Amino acid sequence: MNILGINIGSHDTSAAVIINGRLICAAEEERFNKKKHTKDFPYNAIKECLRISKINIKKINIIAVSTEPLREIKNFWLRNAIKYDERIKVLFSEDLDSVKYYCNFEKIIRETLGYKNKIKYFRHHLNHLASSYYPSNFKKSLVVSYDGMGEGETAYSAIGHGKKIKIINKENLFPDSLGLIYAAITHFLGWKYNYDEGIVMGLAPYGKPFDKILNSKRTYIDVFREIIKTDKKLKIKIDTSWISYHIQRNTWVSEKFIKVFGKKRKPNAAIYQNHKNIAAALQLRLEEVVLQQLKFLKKKYKVNKLCLSGGVALNCSLNGKIHKTKLFNDIFIQPASGDAGLALGAAINASLQFDKKRHLKIEEKVYLGSRFSDGEVLRSIKKYNSKVKIIKKNIYEFTSDALINGNIVAWFQGAAEYGPRALGNRSILSLPRPFAVKKYINDNVKFRETFRPFAPAVLSEEAKNYFHINQSSPFMLIAIQAKKERVKDFSATVHIDNTCRVQTVSMKSNQKFYNLILKIFKKTGVPILLNTSFNVKGQPIVNTPEDALDCFLKYNINYLVIGKYVLEKKNNYKNSFKKNYKLNLIK
Repeated sequence: MNILGINIGSHDTSAAVIINGRLICAAEEERFNKKKHTKDFPYNAIKECLRISKINIKKINIIAVSTEPLREIKNFWLRNAIKYDERIKVLFSEDLDSVKYYCNFEKIIRETLGYKNKIKYFRHHLNHLASSYYPSNFKKSLVVSYDGMGEGETAYSAIGHGKKIKIINKENLFPDSLGLIYAAITHFLGWKYNYDEGIVMGLAPYGKPFDKILNSKRTYIDVFREIIKTDKKLKIKIDTSWISYHIQRNTWVSEKFIKVFGKKRKPNAAIYQNHKNIAAALQLRLEEVVLQQLKFLKKKYKVNKLCLSGGVALNCSLNGKIHKTKLFNDIFIQPASGDAGLALGAAINASLQFDKKRHLKIEEKVYLGSRFSDGEVLRSIKKYNSKVKIIKKNIYEFTSDALINGNIVAWFQGAAEYGPRALGNRSILSLPRPFAVKKYINDNVKFRETFRPFAPAVLSEEAKNYFHINQSSPFMLIAIQAKKERVKDFSATVHIDNTCRVQTVSMKSNQKFYNLILKIFKKTGVPILLNTSFNVKGQPIVNTPEDALDCFLKYNINYLVIGKYVLEKKNNYKNSFKKNYKLNLIK
């Protein structure tokens, strides 16, 4: 049974292949077309998944699609056109092309891929739930999905038991969405919605949600508690007097919101305390709502494990608050929790429905994307002969010494990660100290906001010595409190609220990355590296050796370790980066 799952019709389009119940690969289209969070048909991702799986499209028995298109049309466009008069204008002036696109899914898929076999559609949130529950391999778990919207629905709660998921709640509908209100505030604060929500999360700890709003007796959190309401159970209600996304496009918040909080911040404009306080109140209210609901579910169903998915599950600060409560013995967060993970969820649901043997075995995997042989890597390097040279050294000895000597190293190994986090196969690395490293990499390597934090990658067996952590965190999706007495050892990865987006690295999860950190541990006494994605702001993570070489040559990176090869820039491509970097460390 060969199953191809695809996410189309939303952002972060993607593909995944399951063969005889086993997950073979998964890839995101943005890694190929270089459009971050792309909505383009995932043709390249599909092509790559078929290549990795060593099959062609004729051998695919079922294409599992990430949404039910007619349900989307009915529940989102038509229902909301009836409910909100302004929505009728949007439907006929702006959304008709989208409706036509959904109506023609089958034709588009068949003509684009030359495909003649079965196509099956699966519900958006059921795909989110499946994508997190089955890879967790928990025997029984609470399974929750929060995101912007899928088929008009904004959140699902369920119990996963054995090979079945039983839905508990699916009553939250557009516009009552935690994901959409977070997108609205992201837009108001001057960043891109469905794109930069992580920036707002990173800004939030700098704010003061209990401060009073200028010219008001109310605090920031008072207002956000009015904007986002809940009952004592699982109902979320967005007060529509504060928003406009329910009736029109690209405005997001109402005049009432603007009157209270001021004008929308322009992109790249100064960030003031008001902006920080808005971010802080939004983040706090998100955490209050989700924790209230999880406590209700835990009390009612008495399940000790939790699976999270949907775009909101990428909020590692929220996940850290859940972890801190100790409500659950173990938390599994799908590494591709956003809509990219829908391709995997759809493939899993198809496997369960159509594979009569029901021998689904989805391991806890993240390294599922493009991968290249040593021969392919060397052929790519030779294309850059005039710009780079190979240093014939042991990659672990050389890289550890280079990092200890204050260099920035790009690390390209094995299969690409599935999801938005670089987890040691498409990474930029440095020592995790001193604190000045954070500003330098943000300003000169990543070209992003100075306040944004970096992640510590730590040997799994050593994690408890440095962080208040009681489970593994292999996907860098839980913000954990650092042990204050050890912070100086990894200060460049500690956020202003003393949290770290920890990645625990084991020999089983990533042998090469583990060996590198182990070498650093033996030489420095600290089992941690600063790990950030191998890209710069606004670009997808590099995918191919050519992508890696282009990024290495263009930006302030000292060395590239790609497969078994260590590369440095030839003299005419070097810059003063290393000298400046060391000066920054001294300061």
